[in-house]
Amino acid sequence: QVQLVESGGGSVQAGGSLKLSCAASKYTGVFYRMGWFRQAPGKQREAVAAIRSDGSSTIADSVKGRFTISRDGAEATVYLQMNSLKPEDTAMYYCALRHGFGGDWYAPGIYNYWGQGTQVTVSS
Repeated sequence: QVQLVESGGGSVQAGGSLKLSCAASKYTGVFYRMGWFRQAPGKQREAVAAIRSDGSSTIADSVKGRFTISRDGAEATVYLQMNSLKPEDTAMYYCALRHGFGGDWYAPGIYNYWGQGTQVTVSS
């Protein structure tokens, strides 16, 4: 059973930084996409960034220039470096994994596995 385990969330002041990590245990696929989503209370789940196993990545406009997604080339592990955090970045952040490269990266429905989420709280 594939499991995604996130870590790195926490509470920071505006302008601070956090780095989230997500490791997919027992996953042996070669072609895959891993994404980060976030969901604030009362809001829909929002795509933040995604990266494919070939290194191609995408960042949402709302965080472009502040967030960076990267991966461990040897394993299904993805990172989200978040800089210049704002109070509006406060949300539960989820990691997701999809077999293969198909589908729209920002669509939650295309992902096969999800992590349990890690809370990010940014205070002003």
